[in-house]
Amino acid sequence: MRYHKYHALGNDYIVLDPRDFPSWQPAPTIDQIRVVCHRNFGVGSDGILWGPLPSKQSEFGLRIFNPDGSEAEKSGNGLRIFSRFLWDQKLVRAPAFTVETPGGNVESVIKENGRLITVAMGRVSFDSAKIPVNLAGAAREVINEKLTVLDREFTYCAATIGNPHCVIPLAEISPEIAHRYGPAIETHPNFPRKTNVQFLRVRDRQNIQLEIWERGAGYTLASGSSSSAAAAVAHRLGLVDRNVTVHMPGGTIGIEIGGDFSIMMTGTVNKVAEGTMHPELFAVKV
Repeated sequence: MRYHKYHALGNDYIVLDPRDFPSWQPAPTIDQIRVVCHRNFGVGSDGILWGPLPSKQSEFGLRIFNPDGSEAEKSGNGLRIFSRFLWDQKLVRAPAFTVETPGGNVESVIKENGRLITVAMGRVSFDSAKIPVNLAGAAREVINEKLTVLDREFTYCAATIGNPHCVIPLAEISPEIAHRYGPAIETHPNFPRKTNVQFLRVRDRQNIQLEIWERGAGYTLASGSSSSAAAAVAHRLGLVDRNVTVHMPGGTIGIEIGGDFSIMMTGTVNKVAEGTMHPELFAVKV
C-alpha cells in the first residue's frame, strides 16, 4: 500500500493514489484515515489527499480528508502538494492544469520544477449565507461581528473560499491563543459546518501574521486557504494592499488579491518520503 508524503511550510499531507487501493474505493474509511494520520500509530500527517480522481470539470479530481476523518472542501497547501505529486509522477505534461475539489475548481501552475507552485484559489466571499454563518437578522457580509467564547469577546470577520473561515484581528497573537480559543470557535454554534480559525496581526500594508486552528486538524503551522481568507479580510478592512505576504510559524505564502477578491496563492512544497504501509498498521483503531 503505497504512500507519498510532502509538506508545505510544515503542513504535511499524505497522498494516496486510489489506483493503489482498489479495496478502499470510493475512499478510505474514517478509521483508516485516523490511523494513517496518527503521529504515533500511523505514518503521521495533517491530512490525506485522495487522488487523482475522475472529474468532469477539471483535468483531475481530489478529495481531502482531515486527521479526524472529516472531509475538507478545499486546502491551499493540500492543492500545492497534490500538484507537486502530479508533476513528480509525470501525470501532467504542461506546468498549468486544473483540479476539482468539493470546494471548487482551481488552476495550478508549477514553477521551479515543483518546488514553488501558484494556485488560483477562486474568489473569497464574505456572505453569511455562502460561508455559512448563523446570524440574527438578514443575511449579510460577516464583517466586524461579535463572538464570545470562554472568557473573552472577539470581533471577527468570516469568509469562504470554498471552505469556511473565521478571521480574528488582534494586536498580539500567539500559539497559546490559538490553542486556548481555537477549539471553541471551530465548534461555535455560529458555524453550522464548523470553521477554520485565523488569529490575525497586521504588520504593515504588505505583511500579515497568522496563528491558525484548522477545522478537523487542530493547531497548524501553515495553511493556504487560511492565508487566502485572512489576506482577503485584511484587505476588505482596508488594512493591507493587494499583494500580501502571510507569515506563519511554518513560513510564508504570497497572496495576490484581485479586484473581485479572487486569490492567487504562491508557496513552496517539499517532498518528505514515499514508501509502503504495512497491513499491521490497520490492526489498531485510534
